[in-house]
Amino acid sequence: MIRLAVIGTNWITDQFIEAALFTQQYQLSAIYSRSMSSAEDFAQKYQTLTPSPRLFDDLEQLAQSDSIDAVYIASPNSLHAQYAIQMMQAGKHVICEKPLAANARLAEEMFAVAEQNNVVLCEAFMSPHTPNFKILQSQLPNIGALRKAFITYCQYSSRYPKYLAGENPNTFNPQFANGSIMDIGFYCLASAVALFGRPEKVYAQAQLLPSGVDGSGSVVLTYPGFEVVLQHSKTSDSFLSSEFQGEEGALHMQMISVGKKISKIMRGQAEEDLSVEQHSNPMVYEALDFAEQLVNNKMNPVAKERSLIVAQLLTEIRRQTGVKFPQDQ
Repeated sequence: MIRLAVIGTNWITDQFIEAALFTQQYQLSAIYSRSMSSAEDFAQKYQTLTPSPRLFDDLEQLAQSDSIDAVYIASPNSLHAQYAIQMMQAGKHVICEKPLAANARLAEEMFAVAEQNNVVLCEAFMSPHTPNFKILQSQLPNIGALRKAFITYCQYSSRYPKYLAGENPNTFNPQFANGSIMDIGFYCLASAVALFGRPEKVYAQAQLLPSGVDGSGSVVLTYPGFEVVLQHSKTSDSFLSSEFQGEEGALHMQMISVGKKISKIMRGQAEEDLSVEQHSNPMVYEALDFAEQLVNNKMNPVAKERSLIVAQLLTEIRRQTGVKFPQDQ
């Protein structure tokens, strides 16, 4: 049984804990928050677990605890690298929410620390682990030579009205290494890399907010024989599916972030639903993958390479669009 600690007390942490416990390969051993009262409030729903999780408001005490094997990090993006490195240097395995780090340099340092300490570092990117994403991946050769792909994720942020009202929520604050491409745009970019690898060229444009981060944008990735267009936004909604166009047909995927539905349309034929039933919590599949890496005590080299490529592309996209973070200094 993997003894799991969590850093961060928000809804996504709850979702990962639910997924981890469902796999029956983890026990929740510790909860960290910067304030003990927040940790206590968050832990209320888990006090019936046996044993109940220990609570921490000191990161070093958490890192040095001998009752923890692995740590799930869901802190603000700007703290991912710092927290992960501290945990890994203490011998803890880490699964860190996407994006892995604020920039490529920090992501590379994180993997170097993981290797130096013989621990697993995993980016919590759920999309490629879902069954319907795997169907998409396996079906791409069946639509003929790929010529165009369009991957979209646009969702009006619940925190955007606060930003418009003059507040400064983390979501739109460069101090926290945030913005559209670093948040939901990540799913578009990382999905493209998961499917097609490193592009030959990248061209990006974005609509910057006065705070200095991007509210929305688009990216064109060039591959041999085809291009992938990414559309992302936290200031508007889209109801379009992602589409992959081959010379003989096309594949449509609804909500590529969670692999909601996958269908195939061959030329002259009716649309065919290829979807399979998935767990309602899509994080179950990444939790299973992380557990497998820990059992084997070996990082997944494909996932590592994907994370590094995505971190490099995110850094280049921000360079092209003028989004700067304090961590870039």
